[in-house]
Amino acid sequence: MTDTEQPRVSNLNLPNALTTLRIVMVPFFGWALLTDGGDSVLWRCVAYAIFALAMITDKIDGDIARARNLVTDFGKIADPIADKAMTGMAFVGLSIVGDVWWWVTVVVLLREWSVTLLRLSVLKHVVIAAAQSGKLKTVLQVLALGGLTLPLRQVGGPLDTIGDVLFYVFQVALAGAVVMTLWSGYEFFRDVRRARQARTGAAQGPRPA
Repeated sequence: MTDTEQPRVSNLNLPNALTTLRIVMVPFFGWALLTDGGDSVLWRCVAYAIFALAMITDKIDGDIARARNLVTDFGKIADPIADKAMTGMAFVGLSIVGDVWWWVTVVVLLREWSVTLLRLSVLKHVVIAAAQSGKLKTVLQVLALGGLTLPLRQVGGPLDTIGDVLFYVFQVALAGAVVMTLWSGYEFFRDVRRARQARTGAAQGPRPA
């Protein structure tokens, strides 16, 4: 091994274990959210706890991978899949229980998975940095989906009014998430096209005078 060569990072590391854990959490999250048709206060709280834990481990495994140079090909592929699987389950589950319109779920999931598949397909050829719009989209999605997972319309008594107000607050956050999801998707496809055009132009070289 020369001085310029880097040792191969094993896939058996903590960030990848956390990513795998997030994937395993997805069906448990869906089951908890849909228990009793989504009307169980207890199980919706459990679903929120699972969702929150998944989002926290998403941040942790990324930070550890970068800090300890544990970035692997498996992690590059599995990490976005884990994220989209969890948020996708949240969109579908919340649509099933009637808290999110189905057209919102369909539009968002089409954008999310098309971008994810395209990013993975061009990963070795074109590097597209994460845009601020994409980061804002993620924050709004996590805030809205996490909030709507809570039993806001299932509680009664003095919490009834508070629950209704928070439900519509998170619906507003969801509307913002949809807008940023579509906008960041447009920016991503635009940047991929520009990067490919630049790469093709560089490969062809300057035209003869």
